[in-house]
Amino acid sequence: MPRPRCSVYIATSLDGFIAREDGRIDWLSIVEREGEDYGFKRFFDTTDTLVMGRKTYETALSFDTWHYTGKRCIVRTHAPGESLHGEEFYSGDLVELMERLAEEGAKHVYVDGGMIISQFLAAKLVDEVTVSLIPIVLGEGARLTQKIGHDVGLELLSSKAFESGLVQITYRVV
Repeated sequence: MPRPRCSVYIATSLDGFIAREDGRIDWLSIVEREGEDYGFKRFFDTTDTLVMGRKTYETALSFDTWHYTGKRCIVRTHAPGESLHGEEFYSGDLVELMERLAEEGAKHVYVDGGMIISQFLAAKLVDEVTVSLIPIVLGEGARLTQKIGHDVGLELLSSKAFESGLVQITYRVV
């Protein structure tokens, strides 16, 4: 059984940060436009499973609504908590997780959170990366990736500039 396709869809500051040091993502509001989601809904609708790290999960819990209703949500953490929305907690090997998800019928996994993205890249499990560059330099914060241990080659699939200044780039991992 083929493993599910794994995709990253994330926003970064021009200097490569996905959140402030304290985890806040308030700076994303500078590109908010009425009726514009930069293709996120179209992407999200193609996914059936979400794998995120603990910090990303905690950020998601702070929102007024749970945005992942209808998706299988797996939180990679060594400190499982109480499931509030049907999410699962997992601390094992990512390759084994992908094998299990394939057996259970998953087709497309959305990988979210800097540490998890790094771990998926290190395990050579990411198929596609979409990065939305936000027109701001933060200077410090949580990086898009941590140590991966090897180069990750990318092939450009598309790029698009928006009126807001956001530039979105999609790559296939080679």
